[in-house]
Amino acid sequence: GLNPENELMKRTYLLVAGICALGAQCLTQNIHAAAGGDSIKIGAIFSVTGPASFLGAPEEKTVRLFVDKLNAAGGIHGRRVELVLKDSGGSPEKAVSFAKQLIEEEKVLAIIGPSTSGETMQIKALCEENEMILVSCAAAEVIVNPTAKYVFKTPQKDSQAVTWIYRTMKDKGVRKIAVVSSNDGFGAAGKKQLEDMAPAEGIEILANEVYDKQATDLTDILTKIKGTRGVQAIVNWSIVPAQSIVAKNMRQLGMEMPLFQSHGFGNRKYVEQAGVAAEGTLFPAGRLLVVDELPDNHPQKALLAAYKKDYEETYKEDVSTFGGHAYDAILVVTEALKRARRPDRARVRDAIENLKGLAGTAGVFNFSPTDHTGLDLTSFEMLTVKDGKFAIYRK
Repeated sequence: GLNPENELMKRTYLLVAGICALGAQCLTQNIHAAAGGDSIKIGAIFSVTGPASFLGAPEEKTVRLFVDKLNAAGGIHGRRVELVLKDSGGSPEKAVSFAKQLIEEEKVLAIIGPSTSGETMQIKALCEENEMILVSCAAAEVIVNPTAKYVFKTPQKDSQAVTWIYRTMKDKGVRKIAVVSSNDGFGAAGKKQLEDMAPAEGIEILANEVYDKQATDLTDILTKIKGTRGVQAIVNWSIVPAQSIVAKNMRQLGMEMPLFQSHGFGNRKYVEQAGVAAEGTLFPAGRLLVVDELPDNHPQKALLAAYKKDYEETYKEDVSTFGGHAYDAILVVTEALKRARRPDRARVRDAIENLKGLAGTAGVFNFSPTDHTGLDLTSFEMLTVKDGKFAIYRK
């Protein structure tokens, strides 16, 4: 009794209806993805509160600003970026537990941060084992040396900062120095580079003192240095609060010699805290602090000026090089994502390693399999404090 022609037509109809329904479903999914239903998760660990909040707070604000702008402009290939932010309070233990959470529970594509070198070193192996992209905002060279396949960082290298300091010293006729450093990851890493590089640069370290990172008075070690014959300059390698204290204590002790600081000095607050004692301090830094002095055709100028303006208008506070490190970290991940064309971690990692000529706040990045910082000596300028403001140091 069945009519074969009717049966065929019925089947054809069902098949076409099925294809149409599937097409509609795919279209809906694509629209859903474009509207951000299928977002790309990026984790961030910053010391927003606690002793390293001067690093983490501007980093968090910067990344929020960056992602909001990115999403407002349509995201990446039509997909929203979702930020999963964790405040470590500067604690390496918390950084480890947050990293595990981001890897195992949140299943993020990449992690940016942490803010400090100590925290980064605590999670470096964990990220490497889990093939999790980590783009650190901390400076110590040990983060990327030896190179780990999935671990990158955005601040300039300690050794490059030391090169700039030693060469500026030689220009000033300084050969014999004292080194003071804090007992944290950043201080220890800088102290090592200062010691290792001194002989080749013709610099002699006559005094070498380590102090507690929470110290609020350094008169005792500076008095000791004052009594050391032949010292022509001091290098302090630390983050707060010592950066302003060294300058103030030197002034109180009548020490007239030049004070050099690490590239961790890039925040106007330290100058304000040290007041007149900060005048003449020398330190290598990126160009964010002196963007107005750059020629208009400088490859970083447009980006630096736009970031500074957006940040200062949004948050009503001065921009700092630390926020800049987070800007670079999220920039590196999102640029690599655009090139990888899909949020596949191995592809994004490869894309980061192949980023060339990418202008960021710290310099122009050229990553390679052997260089996971991607910045050379030209990423620094020697800066000084002049009339309470940062300026490019002129011989």
